[in-house]
Amino acid sequence: MAEKRPLTSEEISALVNRIADAFASEDREEVEMLAKVPLGERWLVICRKSEEVHADLRNKLRKDFPELSMPEINMKVLRSLTPVRMGKSYTEPAYHEYFG
Repeated sequence: MAEKRPLTSEEISALVNRIADAFASEDREEVEMLAKVPLGERWLVICRKSEEVHADLRNKLRKDFPELSMPEINMKVLRSLTPVRMGKSYTEPAYHEYFG
């Protein structure tokens, strides 16, 4: 196994540029807006975004399972956002394809 060496500033710059190029334009705009938010308030943005994802998934599940009660829907939301690990096997959460 090769021994690790520190990266040069040029290598770091190339990595950062590759990461920046990988962002879609709407991602860039969102990151720029987030950078302008005061540090103490950034967690609010993240919490709101998380709540939007939960609400979208809850609405999707309500459409797919109209017979379920709200507590049952909430349990499905929880299941959808929590990976299940049993022994060495791993299963993707339900509705995982909507998050990719």
